[in-house]
Amino acid sequence: MASGEGRRHRNLVPLAALINRELRSEKMEKPTVRYGCAAQSRKGEDYFLMKTDCQRIPGNSSSTFSVFAILDGHNGNAAAIFTRENLLNHVLGAMPRGLGREEWLQALPRALVAGFVKTDKEFQSRGETSGTTATFVIVDGWTVTVASVGDSRCILETQGGAVSALTVDHRLEENVEERERVTASGGEVGRLSIVGGAEIGPLRCWPGGLCLSRSIGDMDVGEFIVPIPYVKQVKLSNAGGRLIIASDGIWDALSSEMAAKSCRGLPAELAARQVVKEALRTRGLKDDTTCMVVDIIPPDNSVQPATPQKKQSKLRALLFRKWSHDSANKLSKKLSAIGIVEELFEEGSAMLAERLGSEECPGQPTSGLFMCAVCQVDLAPSEGISVHAGSIFSTSSKPWQGPFLCADCRNKKDAMEGKRHSGVKVV
Repeated sequence: MASGEGRRHRNLVPLAALINRELRSEKMEKPTVRYGCAAQSRKGEDYFLMKTDCQRIPGNSSSTFSVFAILDGHNGNAAAIFTRENLLNHVLGAMPRGLGREEWLQALPRALVAGFVKTDKEFQSRGETSGTTATFVIVDGWTVTVASVGDSRCILETQGGAVSALTVDHRLEENVEERERVTASGGEVGRLSIVGGAEIGPLRCWPGGLCLSRSIGDMDVGEFIVPIPYVKQVKLSNAGGRLIIASDGIWDALSSEMAAKSCRGLPAELAARQVVKEALRTRGLKDDTTCMVVDIIPPDNSVQPATPQKKQSKLRALLFRKWSHDSANKLSKKLSAIGIVEELFEEGSAMLAERLGSEECPGQPTSGLFMCAVCQVDLAPSEGISVHAGSIFSTSSKPWQGPFLCADCRNKKDAMEGKRHSGVKVV
């Protein structure tokens, strides 16, 4: 049987071949990325990450991509700090080796799910009760991929002033599907009861009283509060666009449209400050308030944003188009020419079997030892447990198929679905 080291060697691709593949995949010159961040602290639990020098191929500047993240902690800052320090590495560790750019982008949504779950699993093993939202954004050329749990948001403003959400709020008060999932998995949802039986405040999950249905950490609430992110991937036109990524200190004060309008026309750094200023003017400093603005700009800046139109119903209806594998290149050029954003991927299921899928990822080896799809440890064939085995939620009729999980990650999966407790103790 081949060793794990041997399997990694078989998975390598010559550097020259990867660089040539990168050059062939670039259909148009990369945009310029400019960004800024501003924050006002009340509890000291908001953290952020900005990293613009990541590389798919180490040493190859043409494979550079950027990462931006907002982490809004609660019940302490431990989960937010741990996630800031570990989530990116866990996501990249779940990516198969030797992929070209297009394959890498296609594999990214599944790697994000694995990275979020691994981060949550490792943090919970520490026995701490803190939790955090996570809105994690990867900008690779004109392609933007967003993964999120909790109620921090990322919005996109494109040519003509159209504003679209790239995240979904996981608040129990507003998300009916998430309420149903939590109760079906064994959680109780209700408002805070006071003397006399009156109920006040937003809907919460009990025990613990958390208002969110998805987060990283929060082991004292119950593992039906899952770390499986909503993921959306879009490709911008060559007109570019603006991302506004912020914690709920912004969104409790401003709508998406108000936030975009308040900073329109300003450079990224000033724009972030203006959004925070507007939120504080509207609501005051009642929570940690953090905002990042990321501008994705055509390299020659020859395409100027159009003046916002009064009527945008038709534009909104056409803003996102589903991606077609058969005509991706032709469609991409047409959509780019008329300023429409392509929707490449969208999935929000909280079921791990559905998110990890049954098909092989690009570049995934099929021989040698198995590997846990979440924590990336090597497994002997007798040790691997299919992510589909015994799942009442899976549509797969072949539970012997991969991807596979180690015993710990399978236990984590069952706990998230309400089948058993993970056994992790709170200290």
